[in-house]
Amino acid sequence: MNVNVYRSGIKTRELEMKITKESLGLVFLKAKPFLAVVFLQAGLAGMDIISKAALNEGMSNYVFVVYRHAVATLVIAPFAFILDKKVRPKMTISTFLKIMLMSLLEPVIDQNLYFLGMKYTTATFAAAMANVLPAITFVMAWCFRLEKVELMSVRSQAKILGTLATIAGAMIMTLVSGPNLDLPWTRSGHTHDLHRVQPQISIQHTIKGALLITIGCFSWAGFMILQAVTLRTYPAELSLTAWICLLGTAEGAAVALVAEKGNAAAWAIKWDTSFLAAVYSGIFCSGIAYYVQGVVMKERGPVFVTAFSPLGMIIVAVLSSIIFSEKMYLGRVVGAGVIVMGLYFVVWGKQKDYKSSSMEVEEIPVKLSDASKSKLEVFTTNVDTDERLV
Repeated sequence: MNVNVYRSGIKTRELEMKITKESLGLVFLKAKPFLAVVFLQAGLAGMDIISKAALNEGMSNYVFVVYRHAVATLVIAPFAFILDKKVRPKMTISTFLKIMLMSLLEPVIDQNLYFLGMKYTTATFAAAMANVLPAITFVMAWCFRLEKVELMSVRSQAKILGTLATIAGAMIMTLVSGPNLDLPWTRSGHTHDLHRVQPQISIQHTIKGALLITIGCFSWAGFMILQAVTLRTYPAELSLTAWICLLGTAEGAAVALVAEKGNAAAWAIKWDTSFLAAVYSGIFCSGIAYYVQGVVMKERGPVFVTAFSPLGMIIVAVLSSIIFSEKMYLGRVVGAGVIVMGLYFVVWGKQKDYKSSSMEVEEIPVKLSDASKSKLEVFTTNVDTDERLV
């Protein structure tokens, strides 16, 4: 009797351990997209700080973009060649043209405009303005029928309201400065080569920088939408990343040669912040970032990927105020707060869409229980594919 009780206790503990492991695995599976985008934002925040230091030292933003993607190509291409061998589909003319357009939209247009806007303003301002991206992505996704909008639905109303709020916040940030927030670590004047006090920025430079960054966000949103579409027919994330970086290097080099014509010194790179910026941003932001956002996008859609950008803005704001003694103005903080509020209206509506789509997929087997197995599998696959793009 005691032996049976002992064995029963062992089986119970084993069952409890198994359930615990399965529960932890399920929790990690659900949290994985969130962990991925948080990791992504932390890395992008580091790029803003390092690249701003390099630009302050006189590095050309056009040359920086070229070096960044050249490094990314060298790092990503070998992994793509080996790991995507079994899943890489045949390259078609249509897919290649889409990749060429993606390489022009993000690696060339968006990044050059973003870094130009950062030159005119600050790293914090650029990171904050980039938060209009989810709203722009939502509008463009709706235009391309990748996002559902029902005016009588609360979740759609939240996304529309959030979009309008981000636009209002961007205008507040651009046009309103307000009093300076005297942070403790910006009071002292001690600096060294990288720790330079940020000069006063004129309203003309602020408006110019805001326009450049906003136009860049339109290009970035277009890139995200096109990446989501391309992954349907070319579901090899690493290979797609390698192609984007390679073609981005070539197209960026053509732009840089025209922009820096007669300035051979702009291409010189030393063992300094410029080299660190090119290597770091190339490996993480143009290599790992494209891959991570592609993987997450296949599961949760393009709006979800862009929804965590306020985290990067907060990291950049704190580091910039410490490293560059960057001044913080009340108007810009309020504007950034309005953008974040609007952003999370969009995220809330998007999350409701995702849950609604998931419930519909779960109900399909019950409603179609009398249908044939093959038809059920095809129908479920189609719904799952459509849900990922929403």
